[in-house]
Amino acid sequence: MNPTSKKIISRITGSSIKQAEDTVAAEQRLRISVNREEIISLYCTPLMIRELVVGLLMTEGIIRGEWCADRMSIEYGEDVVVNIQAADAVISKEGRVVTSGCVGGITFAKKPETEKIKDEFSIDAESLFHLFKEFQNRSELYHLTGCVHSAALSDGRNIIAFAEDIGRHNAVDKIIGYSLLEGIKFEGKIMLASGRLSSEIASKCSRWGIPVLASRTAPTDLAVEIAEKRGITLAGFVRGERLNVYTHPQRIIISNQTK
Repeated sequence: MNPTSKKIISRITGSSIKQAEDTVAAEQRLRISVNREEIISLYCTPLMIRELVVGLLMTEGIIRGEWCADRMSIEYGEDVVVNIQAADAVISKEGRVVTSGCVGGITFAKKPETEKIKDEFSIDAESLFHLFKEFQNRSELYHLTGCVHSAALSDGRNIIAFAEDIGRHNAVDKIIGYSLLEGIKFEGKIMLASGRLSSEIASKCSRWGIPVLASRTAPTDLAVEIAEKRGITLAGFVRGERLNVYTHPQRIIISNQTK
């Protein structure tokens, strides 16, 4: 599916006006069903749908039972319609997803919400600045439309997963889903985000034990509380050669060049 469309707009500059073609981000409804029974609908950018569904369902624990991402059907039309075949599935907000081995086995356990993340991963501030510059340069849809959010997973040296979506939460879910499907562990990783760090974003990283969460914008007070409690290093306003570290600053190393 095309993640953008063309629209004719009136472009006003000072006292002049002219007709022009502009690129806008696509927004489509995603309908997720289990055994042909719809359980969720949301709006998203129609890219990385499989990854979005896997990330959302596994992080939020919506299905209890066994299901296989490889057997997920995706139909593109006016809506994007996903159906998951899951034997003896139980839809539960408090459940968890256990997958079969048909996608190589998704075996990563979510971290208990009461367990503090003790990951000893660290990164020097200069490397984080370079990563964020690369992260922003990859945002092709944002450069085209100015309308989407980005998320990425990094090991501190390279960006190993990247996603864009009209929704901040969707972009993060796509990264989580991609990582699960590709067998990428979350230990020793950084989640990069383009938008506001809300409690929901912090909670998603908390559930998978991601030790560092960084954004070019600000966190909310509840996101800071979650990060402090769970042992996550929360960094905001990562711009140029500056950043604010709100929690667990021991993972951000300051070198002579960045003092």
